[in-house]
Amino acid sequence: MTVSVLVVDDSGFFRKRLTEILTGSGQIKVVGAATNGREGVELAEKLRPDVITMDYEMPVMDGISAVREIMRKHPVPVLMFSSLTYEGARVTLDALEAGAVDFLPKNFEEIARDSSQLQKILIDRILDVAGSRPGGRVTPAPSRPVAPAPAARTHQDIAPSRQRADSSSGSRRAPVAKPLEHTSETEHPRRAARRGPAKRYSVVGIGTSTGGPVALQRVLTALPQSFPAPLVLVQHMPASFTPAFAERLNKLCRIEVRQAEDGDVLKPGLALLAPGGKQMMIESRGGQARIRILPGDERLNYKPCVDVTFGSLARSFPGKTLGVILTGMGSDGKEGCRMMKQSGSDIWSQDEKSSVIYGMPMAVAKAGLSDEVLSLEEIGPRLAEGVC
Repeated sequence: MTVSVLVVDDSGFFRKRLTEILTGSGQIKVVGAATNGREGVELAEKLRPDVITMDYEMPVMDGISAVREIMRKHPVPVLMFSSLTYEGARVTLDALEAGAVDFLPKNFEEIARDSSQLQKILIDRILDVAGSRPGGRVTPAPSRPVAPAPAARTHQDIAPSRQRADSSSGSRRAPVAKPLEHTSETEHPRRAARRGPAKRYSVVGIGTSTGGPVALQRVLTALPQSFPAPLVLVQHMPASFTPAFAERLNKLCRIEVRQAEDGDVLKPGLALLAPGGKQMMIESRGGQARIRILPGDERLNYKPCVDVTFGSLARSFPGKTLGVILTGMGSDGKEGCRMMKQSGSDIWSQDEKSSVIYGMPMAVAKAGLSDEVLSLEEIGPRLAEGVC
């Protein structure tokens, strides 16, 4: 199957090179090119491409405004091109909230050098996002909390709290139109209300990738300031993006959110985001849990890697961790969740309908590791109800 692509960029050089690279794959057909956001919106409606690549800074209409218009008129997966700067990160996060599915660094030098690695990344990402669900997502959370979340229960079972990434087993193209079906308890766990009293967890770990920035915002803005457990967050993201993302979440949430640093102590109501380009582990010694930030292992596909962080949680908090896997490509998190389950902890995974890419949560659910499969709308409120 050939994937049709619309290229939207005001740089003639970039449009030409991107078209050459994508067309050369044999799997992708560039059906049109636009020089500004307004033209991009018009061609998107006329050509109905499978994927749109979008620049941000353009005349007539910028990329974020164009994404909003496209999502309003005819939702289609949009892949943003971004500069690897703080400002580039801020703009990209705005674009993701507007409805873009994913982003890639815009590197003119590598494009000019005709890097084979860059070509592969571009082609793979286009094929990946072609199977995403921009129209099936939950509306992004409001820019600021508008009403108090349900109070969390006050009981305190709080402990002062390397696995190789299995990227080969994740599916490249996520189902688009097929609704979530439960064929068996092993493949697709229950979605029934929980039975009996809520279990007490010492820490909550959340792992995600494509679609994760908006999903994490939705989950974390539902939590009250008094949330009684620490949280550790792993989002596949470049090193230049995670500081801006943590800052953004901290402004929107009642709980405190910041990028993790080596030596940080896990505390109730504090969410620590793994820094991009590195690995985050949790060590529990002498009744106190601390963050260890390690250099990114080149043998691992992801930096940060959910498997690495979740595996360390399984060792530090056996039977006392809640692991949550949200939308994302591939299968990172599956082995970490397996380690958690073996230690007696619980796993939630996001359902297919509300996932942008049903890769990571599908891998966990199909492996029989999910205790519950929940929609994105359900996860935050369930945490806020007092599972800790």
